[in-house]
Amino acid sequence: MPNTSDATQEQPTGDPNYLVGLDLHGRRVVVVGGGSVAQRRLGLLIASGADVHVVSRAVTPAVEGMASSGQITVTLRDYADGDLDGAWYAIACTDEPETNAAVVAEATRRRVFCVRADTARLGTAVTPATARYDGLTLGVLASGQHRRSAAVRNALLEALQSGVVSDDSTPIAPGVALVGGGPGDPDLITVRGRRLLARADLVVADRLAPPELLAELGPEVEVVDAAKIPYGRAMAQEAINNALIEGAKAGKFVVRLKGGDPYVFGRGYEELEACVAAGVPVTVVPGVTSPISVPAAAGIPVTHRGVTHEFVVVSGHVAPDHPDSLVDWPALARLRGTLVLMMAVERIEQFAAALLEGGRPEGTPATVIQEGTLRTQRVLRADLGTVAARVRAEGIRPPAIVVIGPTAGFSADALVPHADSAAG
Repeated sequence: MPNTSDATQEQPTGDPNYLVGLDLHGRRVVVVGGGSVAQRRLGLLIASGADVHVVSRAVTPAVEGMASSGQITVTLRDYADGDLDGAWYAIACTDEPETNAAVVAEATRRRVFCVRADTARLGTAVTPATARYDGLTLGVLASGQHRRSAAVRNALLEALQSGVVSDDSTPIAPGVALVGGGPGDPDLITVRGRRLLARADLVVADRLAPPELLAELGPEVEVVDAAKIPYGRAMAQEAINNALIEGAKAGKFVVRLKGGDPYVFGRGYEELEACVAAGVPVTVVPGVTSPISVPAAAGIPVTHRGVTHEFVVVSGHVAPDHPDSLVDWPALARLRGTLVLMMAVERIEQFAAALLEGGRPEGTPATVIQEGTLRTQRVLRADLGTVAARVRAEGIRPPAIVVIGPTAGFSADALVPHADSAAG
């Protein structure tokens, strides 16, 4: 006689669920329950254009906000049989199993597919682990093993974002993409930047572009080193422009990989101008910019409520008294907010002197971050009166960012209570 125990019957031979995409736009969807589970489900329903109605004795502030903005309607009362009238889809997500069972029972009578959030197998539909990516919707079911489906969903999304898995078999059209590689850590390049880099035929890379990203490229990808070592040998900008244009006109998709953001002291707009003049199509992919992200990596916010209402980013590639300088140093000295100096290590004495002469107090916090976001990051904390001498004494070298102002004295480490003080 076959074994018909519950334990045996609950072992599925395969996932019984049929994965399908529902067009809920303009169609009535009823969600019974207004807690955190409902809150997580409502976002995608709203994005799909569904006519969403929530029935619950109470709702979270976020759900209330969705109702206040007109995204959903909320009825504050107990669920009652008949609430699913006219519904195309339903979700039972209260913390009361008997109420969830009643919702599923009504849905079954009305032939409305219904998700039961507390016990998925007792509903007539299952919500997959989903993600949206560049026009694609991914859905993963794993026979009710939600952590497994979420893990696979996350892995697929990361593979698409990184370019390990391609969502398009057609060759990318010739042209140029100006891609910001971020402050140094390869994980801080944007999703779009990484995806385009993975499809490049030719990469023209700066010295400050994360080298780990180049190591991921296939052997067929040509890499041109456009490194600009500070105050040393450099590839002329015209030669860089020519490399981009010639590559694109040869039928290649060219990525100009730059550190930080292409338009923040990166000459990105000059390269765009050259490509446009040559009739080469250009895509600009902004990057995580170093003047904000590197201080953040050192625990320093460039703004803070009640402390500073502005921050200014200044290039230090020319001295304050140089005829080519476009910076109003006396005006900078009078500001009370945060000043971020890029490429300033070589002339730190001159910049500090200009700010002191303009009236910035000697005790103004000044922090220097070398190789920010990398494993080799160094943080030197001083003040405006001593920062230049400390930089020389500690052997700080480029690439480094100087942060001057009240928030430069902030430190995330100072917020963490020490074990001995906690014990006391």
